[in-house]
Amino acid sequence: MTDHSEGLNRAATGTDAATDVDWDTQAASFDDEPDHGLRDPDVRRAWARRLTAWLPERPCDVLDLGCGTGSLSLLAAEQGHRVTGVDGSTAMVALARAKLAGRDAVFLVGDAAAPPVGEQRFDVVLVRHVLWALPDPGRALRHWRGLLRPGGRLVLVEGVWGTVSPAGIPADDLTALLAPLTGDVRLERLSQETELWGKEVDDERYAVVAVLE
Repeated sequence: MTDHSEGLNRAATGTDAATDVDWDTQAASFDDEPDHGLRDPDVRRAWARRLTAWLPERPCDVLDLGCGTGSLSLLAAEQGHRVTGVDGSTAMVALARAKLAGRDAVFLVGDAAAPPVGEQRFDVVLVRHVLWALPDPGRALRHWRGLLRPGGRLVLVEGVWGTVSPAGIPADDLTALLAPLTGDVRLERLSQETELWGKEVDDERYAVVAVLE
């Protein structure tokens, strides 16, 4: 099996910049970004519609990796899904637990690339703006695939940000990484979907839904 992640070096994926961020310090203001906190009703509805399309119709087990303050976890829980969220930031996890208090959701502090879920398996692994920051995206994808039940799916929201020193993972690179791992891979371009971001964007943003055979 060819490991396409060899072409995704740390400079291209922006890993150094991502790991330099103190996410515990950033947690208090994290939700100020429209697509993080989903406080604007239009932005929230746009993400809710996308999740409805990406997740199974029946209630299922969703693993939200790099869950941050739990905004997408909350939308998934509101749609009837059981959520396990994982984030490396203790402060982010505390905010997520508060946001989803009383919901069918559990939040753990841990590494998104190798989440501390033991033998538990899921119907969906949901990841937004995390894969690009990992040192070995191919390895992470292989591990996440192993966390899925038969017929499960990876829902990956990624992009490439900036023009002078772009950071991220291009859609073509991600679909190449997924090709040997899954059956059906669907790519959705999201750059023009301004309601998702609360503003116009001119960089590459997209989602990939990959369903296991």
